[in-house]
Amino acid sequence: MSQHELKKTIKAYLRPIDRDGLVTFAQSGRENPERRGTNIVHTVCEGQYRSLSYVGDHDPVIVDEPLHLFGQDTAPAPGEIVLSGLGGCLAVGITAVATFKNVRLSRLELHVEGDVGNTAAWGAGGAPREPSQMGFQAIRVKVDVEGDATREELEEIVRQANYFSPVANSMRNPIPLEVSLS
Repeated sequence: MSQHELKKTIKAYLRPIDRDGLVTFAQSGRENPERRGTNIVHTVCEGQYRSLSYVGDHDPVIVDEPLHLFGQDTAPAPGEIVLSGLGGCLAVGITAVATFKNVRLSRLELHVEGDVGNTAAWGAGGAPREPSQMGFQAIRVKVDVEGDATREELEEIVRQANYFSPVANSMRNPIPLEVSLS
């Protein structure tokens, strides 16, 4: 076999997760389905629209607005961060479901876009709008995934990951939200 033929037959796989740990985590969920965790973020505004959100010991997630919205355009906008969270959560779910089903993935890319409305100008004198008319009005996700599975099996993995995604479900379903002075 020539070197060229060998390169065609070798398939690189994405770094796997711990399947045994995943199965144990799933079992603990079945044993205590009402268990909840809490995510904590501390956001500090630097000025204009630029802010830093601190999560644990990680580098801060920086948020800004583009120049046409009076920001400095030094970082993604808040809505782009939300879409990043959705893409990341779906990627986690796809990886977990594939791992559970013993499917090795060689490629996973998500293309996320959302149509957002802000004609109310954040409540600073723009068009009077109801909450349902603001924010994301439509979100589309296209998944490019490859692995040792048929297209139908990959479609089922993506469907299952979407169905059980905490972030996707937070976007699909109304949740109690409180904002108040501390």
